Amino acid sequence: MTISDRTRRACMSGSTNICRGGLMSSSTRSGSYLHRAFLALTITLLSLTMSGCTTMYNLSKSLGYHKVHTETFIEAQPEDVWAVITDAPNYRHWNPVITNVEGTYGKGATIRNTVVEDGKKPTLITSKVMNFDPPFHLNQFGGYPGIITFDHHYILEPVDGGTKVTQKEEYTGIYVHFWDSAWVEPAYRMVNTRLREEVLKRLSN
Repeated sequence: MTISDRTRRACMSGSTNICRGGLMSSSTRSGSYLHRAFLALTITLLSLTMSGCTTMYNLSKSLGYHKVHTETFIEAQPEDVWAVITDAPNYRHWNPVITNVEGTYGKGATIRNTVVEDGKKPTLITSKVMNFDPPFHLNQFGGYPGIITFDHHYILEPVDGGTKVTQKEEYTGIYVHFWDSAWVEPAYRMVNTRLREEVLKRLSN
């Protein structure tokens, strides 16, 4: 059977891909290949994510990486600072960046954070508590490996006269190259200042 014969019969039977040009166009085939490749990549990323293996983290990090690191000193014991950063219902009263928290902090818990960036609408971000070590370390992780992830830490260290508070966060994934994260570090420094004020206010009451 010739191509024209096949085309004629295809048109009569309603095969639009052949009828419109004799054969499926190269652009259509390319789009189909890209769709299948994207689908395969998505399935691979989801599989690695569900397995929880370090391979996924390393792959995500290779696609993009950025970190933020801030420190402050609070004239209080680690337990006093810990009481504030794990008091979910009261975040709205002192935290200018995470203005609302839903959930109860604990190992493996799911936390829903309302995050406010200057000049933008609030964003709801879900995280999982990966490390809960009272009163020294609170670690939350979230996002989509390969696309964008965040790994946030509060580390409290007892020092002379009080507590050294480290607030740091790492980001991985391809979206790191397109997301303007310049606002994060100044925002976290402001959070540190408000955290100190809240801790000292509670101690004075």
